[in-house]
Amino acid sequence: MTTQDVNELRTYLQQTAKRVEDVLIKSLPQEQVNPILQEAMAYSLQAGGKRMRPIMTLTACEAVGGNTVQALPAAAAIEMIHTYSLIHDDLPAMDNDDYRRGKLTNHKVYGEAMAILAGDGLLTHAFHTLVHGSGKEQVAPEVILQLVQELSAYAGPTGMVGGQAYDLQAEKQRVDLAGLNHIHTHKTGDLIVCSLRAGAMIGGANPAQLAAISTFGYCIGLAFQIQDDILDVTGDEKMLGKKTNSDEKLSKSTYPQLLGIEKSKQTVQALTDEGKQALMEAGLTDEKRLLQLADFLVKRES
Repeated sequence: MTTQDVNELRTYLQQTAKRVEDVLIKSLPQEQVNPILQEAMAYSLQAGGKRMRPIMTLTACEAVGGNTVQALPAAAAIEMIHTYSLIHDDLPAMDNDDYRRGKLTNHKVYGEAMAILAGDGLLTHAFHTLVHGSGKEQVAPEVILQLVQELSAYAGPTGMVGGQAYDLQAEKQRVDLAGLNHIHTHKTGDLIVCSLRAGAMIGGANPAQLAAISTFGYCIGLAFQIQDDILDVTGDEKMLGKKTNSDEKLSKSTYPQLLGIEKSKQTVQALTDEGKQALMEAGLTDEKRLLQLADFLVKRES
């Protein structure tokens, strides 16, 4: 990517994240909600972050020639589910983290019980946001039904939650490369795949395009996690907004442990190239932004 491309992409990411955040604020329930619960939900949802998953939803919709306004409710729902997973992931019973995105984690501010409920609230409200918002934007009912089915599968026990369960079981154990790939394909990759597929489906992707975007998602999802493992070893805590070497403290197997730093970096690049190749052969309306996103994720430092 040229300097101009990088600057152009950064502007796009900032503008698109702002679009998502505006919808998130409006989508939270405002009436008949316990005020502390509402505050705890908003605290984590509005704590910043790259908003990469909802951005992928909108970018995939663009890539197949769709109207991104129609994809905004799905993007918001996916960010709610991602945020709930972070709240629960930070809990003492899980990773026991003090900071997330440079701020105190939810349970450090509101206590464990309210943090659990905030996560529960975001998870369930995500589906209300998806169905109600998509209906208002005149997304076809059969597409909304497919979105609900896919989001519940990719985020649930066969997807992200199942990956988290395997990850917990793998603590203080030596996991081989196949096992680690399985964990992170589900724990991290599935929600990324879902984000991309949601935008593509709303945009009217044909089956071949949807399959290519799914391949891209799996490759980028795994590359994203390997890069995350690398940054946990080599990254700057201020840039990351959380403590480094957290995996080592939990005795978790990581890609740098199994492959070494250099081989891990090579794997990230190889997966990124594979994902980009799938897109370039899919006959998309405009794959430029997705290709730029892939390169951006490879080179990220936070």
